[in-house]
Amino acid sequence: MSHGTEHDARGRYFYVLALTALGVVYGDIGTSPLYAIRESLGEHYGLEPVRGNVLGVLSLIFWALLIVISIKYLVFVMRADNRGEGGMIALTALVAPAARMRTGSRRWVLVLAGLFGASLLYGDSMITPAISVLSAVEGLKVATPLLEPYVLPIVIAILVGLFAVQSRGTAGIGRVFGPVTLLWFVTLGVLGAWQVIRSPGVLAAVNPLYAVSFFANNGWSGFLVLGSVFLAVTGGEALYADMGHFGAGPIRFTWFTVVLPALLLNYFGQGALIMREPEAIEHPFFHMAPEWALYPLVALSTLATVIASQAVISGAFSLTRQAVQLGYLPRLRIEHTSERQIGQIYIPSVNWLLMLACIGLVLGFRNSSSLASAYGVAVTTDMVFTTILFGFVARTRFGWPKWKVGLLAAGFLVVDLGFWGANIVKIPHGGWFPLVIAAGFFTCMTTWKMGRQILAQRMQARTLPVKLFQKDLAANKYTRVPGTAVYMYGNADGTPPALLHNLMHNKVLHERVVLLTVQTEEVPRVDDPERVEVEEMGHGLFRVLLRYGFTEDPDIPSGLALAKKKGLVFKPMETSYFLGRETLIASRNPGMAIWREHLFSVMSRNARSATSFFGLPPNRVVELGAQIEL
Repeated sequence: MSHGTEHDARGRYFYVLALTALGVVYGDIGTSPLYAIRESLGEHYGLEPVRGNVLGVLSLIFWALLIVISIKYLVFVMRADNRGEGGMIALTALVAPAARMRTGSRRWVLVLAGLFGASLLYGDSMITPAISVLSAVEGLKVATPLLEPYVLPIVIAILVGLFAVQSRGTAGIGRVFGPVTLLWFVTLGVLGAWQVIRSPGVLAAVNPLYAVSFFANNGWSGFLVLGSVFLAVTGGEALYADMGHFGAGPIRFTWFTVVLPALLLNYFGQGALIMREPEAIEHPFFHMAPEWALYPLVALSTLATVIASQAVISGAFSLTRQAVQLGYLPRLRIEHTSERQIGQIYIPSVNWLLMLACIGLVLGFRNSSSLASAYGVAVTTDMVFTTILFGFVARTRFGWPKWKVGLLAAGFLVVDLGFWGANIVKIPHGGWFPLVIAAGFFTCMTTWKMGRQILAQRMQARTLPVKLFQKDLAANKYTRVPGTAVYMYGNADGTPPALLHNLMHNKVLHERVVLLTVQTEEVPRVDDPERVEVEEMGHGLFRVLLRYGFTEDPDIPSGLALAKKKGLVFKPMETSYFLGRETLIASRNPGMAIWREHLFSVMSRNARSATSFFGLPPNRVVELGAQIEL
């Protein structure tokens, strides 16, 4: 599938993209050194920070970064792009195009896995800002214990400010993300390198035998440490999710030239410090810095965590828009914050939900060590699903032989399931949170999808085939009035109920009647030449099909303007849009459980209006209602 993206740039533009990707893609994984080593060697595992344990944990982190990020994501998973777009929703669309999917099939099961994986990312989007900013501001306690009472208020103030400025977009501050993050990674590397130079013996941890002996010596506790070692690779899924914005090339280049070396130097530097000064385990990251650099380091850490949080929040917005376009969530208010970058969007409802959840997590867990228990469950589960879905895509889309796919998937699953198993035990201690959030979003997504399918079936049963309407037009002389009427309907072969209602009540037809169907394709974007289809059906009747990708916002007037090349010209001031508005009534009819029907009705009532969602001029829209039992 990896046939390049529009961002396959060369020369200077390539390096600009690489620098920008540094701020957006690697913010999350780049702030992991703040807490990963500390948690992995923390007292809650009952391990002493002695040489064997330090080298064992470092060996695990080294090989985790190599296998999970460098090999699994950068070499293999990023090949599975959906016309340049990555992420769980895009991967799910590759696995099972809607046209070939039926409930109960193997593909449908994989789609459900993909949807649950996407739902898990909402939990991650709530935890990441909370733990990242909290762990950075906690550096103030290292500088002076007197500031400890102010840590939580400062964290909450930063989070409120972060979410409050989302509506203004990241176009302006986005320009500084890359340079600031580059400074952050340089700082990581310098701090670590100084400690490694003082204790070069720490580099022995690249030998995987230290990881093996760590497990052998520590048994069950050694296995559980994997739950904290995994913190070093959280954020890896962002590499794949953000591929559509930057292209695979700049993301790979930045990882191998900047991010990976800086992370390894810092982790090994922390290990070197702990072997010399075991008491530094309380906050090894900040103890690496000289005393005069503590306050500047806390400020830079806070800035880096804000940037990491921004990337996760933007990811949640993008994920939500894709889910809306593919029919897994109701229409939501989506605002564009940049005229040049189509990917920069703001969704108020998601923004404030994330903010309340982040503040609740900070107040509930109170410190980053406790919050680390909630972290990891969502991402490990997501990575397991990614491996399974990628294996299916590699077999069905790439045509790889079964033995190759099986060997590759099995190798990755051994690592993924190891991390997953070590994180599952965190569920009683906070790991339940992202699972509850994921279950809520998953329930809403599947309910909306099923509800729309049932609604379409109910509508289909009472829809007049358009061919019968054509015959009726030919047989009867209806009064025609000047202008163009556009009737929107999801079924291209049926007559829109709004058209029949208008004809029944008003007894007139416009000179030109357009039956419009908007279709979301299983690809990110649709080119203008392929966007519109026009079919003249006689008697002033036209059938128009508009196609959009799942990362595009439908703009009906602009789409219809493209019909001019197909011989159909629209005059905006002479065009009226007729929409059907269904009032949904929960019933005992076969379909969904009654509680799901009520949930679907609530979601439908609170959905963004079709007029606003499709970019229709409000003063040219007429809505005609109908009641439908689910």
